[in-house]
Amino acid sequence: MKITMAHGSGGWETSQLIENLFARYFSNPILDRMEDSAVVEGGARIAFTTDSFVVHPLFFPGGDIGRLAVCGTVNDLLMSGSRPAYLSCAMILQEGLKIETLENIVRSMAETAREAGVLIAAGDTKVVEGPGELYINTSGIGYMPEGRNIGASLCRPGDRILVSGCLGDHHAAIMSARMGIENEIRSDAAPLNRMVNGLFEAGVGVRAMRDITRGGLATILEEYAHACRYGMEIRQKDIPVSVQTRGFCEILGLDPLYMGNEGKMLLVVKEEDASQALEILRGSPYGEGAAMIGEVTTRHQGRAYVKTDIGGERLLSPLYGEGLPRIC
Repeated sequence: MKITMAHGSGGWETSQLIENLFARYFSNPILDRMEDSAVVEGGARIAFTTDSFVVHPLFFPGGDIGRLAVCGTVNDLLMSGSRPAYLSCAMILQEGLKIETLENIVRSMAETAREAGVLIAAGDTKVVEGPGELYINTSGIGYMPEGRNIGASLCRPGDRILVSGCLGDHHAAIMSARMGIENEIRSDAAPLNRMVNGLFEAGVGVRAMRDITRGGLATILEEYAHACRYGMEIRQKDIPVSVQTRGFCEILGLDPLYMGNEGKMLLVVKEEDASQALEILRGSPYGEGAAMIGEVTTRHQGRAYVKTDIGGERLLSPLYGEGLPRIC
């Protein structure tokens, strides 16, 4: 079976698609009411985010567009310091999409939502003409614990800079899939809830967090330096990159500092908490490759820079242009 324009008509075909596919995988007490909007428990402070996913191909080594959609939205909520609770899922399906393909993606979303501890509480489906692909928009709500306040502007000299694992794997996996290159590189798409929860439960002095997606680590560091007006110094020798991805980059002339990831985060913590933070990252799912890569300094204020292996310094700039279209 394939998606037809009738599946977006709002009639019987639409209800059957919702009942037989989406409701079967996303079932929970809130969504099962099937009302026009979800009624959820509120709070004094909430985090709210939205994102759209257009990755090509839909399936790639280590993930698919469904897992990517959940991870991307959950991780955005986590980076604000909130506790993710609810997602919405709006799908734009192109006519001709195979029902089997859609079911595999919906199943992946459901499994990833359970892993991340969130409920998919609302959704929508539209069908348009096209060659048989799909796009996903997800919005997310998370609760902000009382007194928790983090952000790039709070970084101070002496703070340590950490990353939660090897860089560039998602970017390299997508490129490999498009170019038909066979290798062992897999996307790092993953929800970081257990890692982030572990940091806050241990009382680590977190200054700022950011998931390292499009634009890569260098772009985020430049944004952080601009926000806090201090220097962001990292050491080239300490930046974790897998052997496979490093080789891939050398062949194609890519820089891992500007490559996208979907399950890695940048973390800035107080100096006295850095060792504990690194231990927590490495002991968490998806954090075994975590590393401490630098610190906040009073040098090159407002800029990010890397100390090279031969003892020099190189100022970093944000990514200009399109690094790789449709990576997420």
